[in-house]
Amino acid sequence: MSDDRKKKRRSFDDLFDEIDDLMKRFEEEFEDMERDFEDLLKNAPAKEGPYYYGVRVYVGPDGVPHIEQFGNIKKEGRGKVIISDETEPMVDVMERDDEVWVVADLPGVDKDQIKVSATERTVSIRAEGDKRKYSKEVELPAVVDPSSAKATFKNGVLEIKFKKLQGSKGSVNIKIE
Repeated sequence: MSDDRKKKRRSFDDLFDEIDDLMKRFEEEFEDMERDFEDLLKNAPAKEGPYYYGVRVYVGPDGVPHIEQFGNIKKEGRGKVIISDETEPMVDVMERDDEVWVVADLPGVDKDQIKVSATERTVSIRAEGDKRKYSKEVELPAVVDPSSAKATFKNGVLEIKFKKLQGSKGSVNIKIE
């Protein structure tokens, strides 16, 4: 076997080792989160549910895996649990060539119960339905033109598209179509 094939073979094996290590780290993280969630509920103040707690795992633009929590259960400090009336929705932010998209899951509310405002670097989403309240401040990966926002809401999913910006505009409220 040539030296070049040995190098390729070895680097291919290294890739599998790296994937195996990453999967083991994810497994450990999920086990830790499961224990944390059980502790959260044990230490939670007496409050009638529903309780929402979830995690989203994604690889950021920097190539680093991230784990993001969402829901209405928060852990503050060492063992202190806060159960909020407001749920932090799961939100995806995607950057395209000249656009930034924000997609938020807001089940149980109507379009007219959602308030969205934006600056060049953040989007604020608030919604209050008969039984559900949502609140989330989202940091954007690029500077956007808030006045270019196009927002739609269908089947519990809010989608907002922004054009990227070179200058500065300020804060604007966004109408949902």
